[in-house]
Amino acid sequence: MRYQKLTRVPIKGHPVLNERWVQDRIAEDPSIMGLGDLILKDKERIQSGAGRLDLLLQEADGNRRFEVEIQLGKTDESHIIRTIEYWDLEKKRYPQYDHAAVIVAEEITSRFLNVVSLFNGHIPLIALQMRALALDDVISLDFAKVLDEVRLGLVDEDEEAREVTDRAYWEARSNRAILAIADEALEVLRTINSKVELKYNKYYVGISLDGRATNFVVFLPRKNALRIQPRLPRTPETDALLEGAGVVGWDYDNPWGRYRIPVQKGEVQKHGALFGQLFRAAYKDAGLESD
Repeated sequence: MRYQKLTRVPIKGHPVLNERWVQDRIAEDPSIMGLGDLILKDKERIQSGAGRLDLLLQEADGNRRFEVEIQLGKTDESHIIRTIEYWDLEKKRYPQYDHAAVIVAEEITSRFLNVVSLFNGHIPLIALQMRALALDDVISLDFAKVLDEVRLGLVDEDEEAREVTDRAYWEARSNRAILAIADEALEVLRTINSKVELKYNKYYVGISLDGRATNFVVFLPRKNALRIQPRLPRTPETDALLEGAGVVGWDYDNPWGRYRIPVQKGEVQKHGALFGQLFRAAYKDAGLESD
């Protein structure tokens, strides 16, 4: 293959390229932003008393929406405020969706990152640095994620210690048959690390390793099913694994960064290879190493 250097083309001040051109390219194919399989819901969306939102995108098969603001050149304070304002307006108007604010700019400064980091974790903010790259008479857009929203962390150990329960508590709240499914899942987990144990907490059944909470997977026992929740970033590849295995009723919890998979008796054994793959991926994502 022949190597040829690409030329970066500043869009701000360009005689032909402008913000509308960028909007149109993203609207044609939102996947170029690298945020997953998205569809365009609206462009130049009017906000009551607050201007226009550049782009409103939504997950193709989910309930997450992205309020996208584009700025040519460097980020500035007004751009931050406008992005958050539009995110807040859409969130209040459509609370049934999970919303994230997305800032797109050609240059994202360190000062911007310092300011945004003060409230990231309270406001789901994603910052993308955009570059226009040219090769001969062809031009393309490249997006790099320089700031991702903060995923909610696990329950603190001291808080978890105060909320500890036992198996009898969950057998009464759910039933023995559902807890038996958790036992089957535990056997799959022990193929990754033989020291893994179930840890019974007030609001969920977690995982402990050497006596310490390590919740790369949690379980929610219900009356009629067990919800298995591996902590993993959502990817098209993992979605395809679940769909290809014929797993039904699953979804993704964006704030907690977990897949939520309802299972009934026999389904852990039926999909043992799948759950082994998911558990191992979650184990690795948590920074652990198998024994």
